[in-house]
Amino acid sequence: MTKKTIVVNDRMQRGYRYVLSEPAGRNFDPGFKPSLTPKQMLRLGVFGGKYMTDTCGEFPADWFTKARLSPDGADPKLNCFGVAASQPLSVWRRKGWIHPDDPRGWFQWYCRYYQGRRLPEEDRRQIKRWKAIWRHVAQIHRNCAAGDLNCRPRQRQAVLQWAIDSRKI
Repeated sequence: MTKKTIVVNDRMQRGYRYVLSEPAGRNFDPGFKPSLTPKQMLRLGVFGGKYMTDTCGEFPADWFTKARLSPDGADPKLNCFGVAASQPLSVWRRKGWIHPDDPRGWFQWYCRYYQGRRLPEEDRRQIKRWKAIWRHVAQIHRNCAAGDLNCRPRQRQAVLQWAIDSRKI
């Protein structure tokens, strides 16, 4: 694979550069097995549609075809489960969950990882965080009848925002 350098110029980053060293959607860490691609997540509805509205130039155009986006502000009705399930970015910053290379947080990291960027130390940290979300999957299993999408919609939305298809729980 020929390495490709991506230059980012959006509202949160100017002149940020990273290298794609792996083919898109391939060669993931063996412990990281998301069930949804970023494109699928955007189509289902995540983060109230606000998360990626100024990043269309960084990622494949087809990710944004039929994506549920809201350029004017987050709209929970655009989420797959129609509920708000995100904490503000300020909370993520305060808790130290934001890495300088990915100022929007986990989903930005995942989109870039999916495309082929690798940052070994940060990848390990984010994959560890992703694994921790599985406790919510266990709670859905314990408290909801199989296929009951009306049970724990906020928790289902939160899990979906970590690339785990909570519609199949």
